[in-house]
Amino acid sequence: MTTYILYNGPIYTLNPAQPRAQAIAVRDGRIVAVGSEGKVYAAVGSNVEGVNLRGRAVIPGLTDAHVHITWYGLAAQQVRLDGVQQYAEALERIAAYAASAPPGAWVRGSGWNHIAWGGQWPTRDDLDRVCADHPAFIVRKDGHSAWVNSRALAFAGINDDTSAPPGGQIQRDHTGRATGILLESAQDLVRRAIPLPGPRQRQDALQAALTEALSYGLTSLHIPPSPNNSDGGETLSDLQILRKRGDLTVRCLAHMALPDLDAAMTLGIRSGLGDHWLRIGGVKIFADGSLGSETAEMLTYYEGRRHQGIATIETEELHSAVQRANEAGISVVIHAIGDAANRKVLDAIAQAQTMLTDVPSALALPNRIEHAQVLHPRDISRFAELNIVASMQPIHATSDIDMAEELWGKRCTYAYAFRTLLNAGATLAFGSDAPVESLNPWRGIHAATTRQRIDGTPPGGWYPEQRLSLVEALSGFCIGPAIASGEANVKGILAPGMLADLVVLSVNPFAIDPSDLHAIHVDLTMVDGRIMYERQP
Repeated sequence: MTTYILYNGPIYTLNPAQPRAQAIAVRDGRIVAVGSEGKVYAAVGSNVEGVNLRGRAVIPGLTDAHVHITWYGLAAQQVRLDGVQQYAEALERIAAYAASAPPGAWVRGSGWNHIAWGGQWPTRDDLDRVCADHPAFIVRKDGHSAWVNSRALAFAGINDDTSAPPGGQIQRDHTGRATGILLESAQDLVRRAIPLPGPRQRQDALQAALTEALSYGLTSLHIPPSPNNSDGGETLSDLQILRKRGDLTVRCLAHMALPDLDAAMTLGIRSGLGDHWLRIGGVKIFADGSLGSETAEMLTYYEGRRHQGIATIETEELHSAVQRANEAGISVVIHAIGDAANRKVLDAIAQAQTMLTDVPSALALPNRIEHAQVLHPRDISRFAELNIVASMQPIHATSDIDMAEELWGKRCTYAYAFRTLLNAGATLAFGSDAPVESLNPWRGIHAATTRQRIDGTPPGGWYPEQRLSLVEALSGFCIGPAIASGEANVKGILAPGMLADLVVLSVNPFAIDPSDLHAIHVDLTMVDGRIMYERQP
């Protein structure tokens, strides 16, 4: 394997013992030397390939600690409504897609956000107008609600008398007629009627998404099952096939879905099984819904509403699942957005640790809460006390400003509370939640450091006291995820003996205004000491 020396540019290691260096050498998939150019050359000799940085900066490889990578890849093949600000434009896009689809084929899509349209939910009647000859299933950007037309409802056998399943809701108008909006588990009533993509389609979509991830400097991904049932066992199988073919270019931690827990326990599978390319994470559990769909479970009413969201799992079942998983050496990875859901999850993990006193030492990977978007201040210290990773997505903080202000009001003081959690000793592991948001981690780094949208609003940042330094934000995409995957001894910093995963940036992020961080490009991505991506001039 080629020995590379990267020199003539600042090396930001995130290693407190040696934060910055002039050069770095890698060989056989590991970092062999970090320091001055003279020291590094002396350590590896002359038979090397030099990479002249020409002043460009090097950082550790980034990790997306929460990405639905198969869903992301497949979504690129469907109608995309991300960022569409007008309802009429959304309907035009759907109509255009339907016009090019085979007769009677399902029209699939995602990314819509009714808050951008003034808060009015879309309807089946409007969808009927633009694709009456096709069943349509269009998922909201958060994945927690779906917009369907009359043909899709008929396929699923849903009428005005159909009862919603536990943990779900069929939205109805004042006459009791189904509007075409299905919340949480009610989506499954239609989803199970949709033909599933075949293995080749999934694998092609997955490989395309992995290639895009490399272009952003992502060298590792943590992949949880999604609300639409993607990125579960099939994704784990597809990742194994890509690895066997030699096409797995990004390191992956694959979580399990809750329905698979019994099978995993029967087989004796424990979190951490695998190697540094592909390993098993924890079991994903959904405790509630989302902010935008108004299904995040809250301790008190949403602002201007008379409801508190939806608990998507019974408290007794949640406690049982956490205890059973942890007892079997399987970490839990629990989706919790509302303050009530987060408290319930914290309580469940605390009870499991009380009843199973050897759990912390038995688990190879720590338990974690995904999103942790709004917390009661009394619960913040419990993350560190219980050794629970706060797996958060900084881009949500700026994307959700308007919704959060409208629906949570003053509770936003403790929403997306990066600084408060970090100061309380919590481990932060950052991700994107793609395709809910952009896969580009620099959007998240920008949001974490500025608390502003890309256009610079709001001035000074939204709750600016929650801002992080650039080093802290990068640590959230490097060190925190390595702790979460049980690999802090080999990933997250640039130091001798660590895995040779690193990124060359187009500019020095420490030398530019934080408002420009979102525009950074990656010039080169190295994984396992091999150049996996190089930007073309």
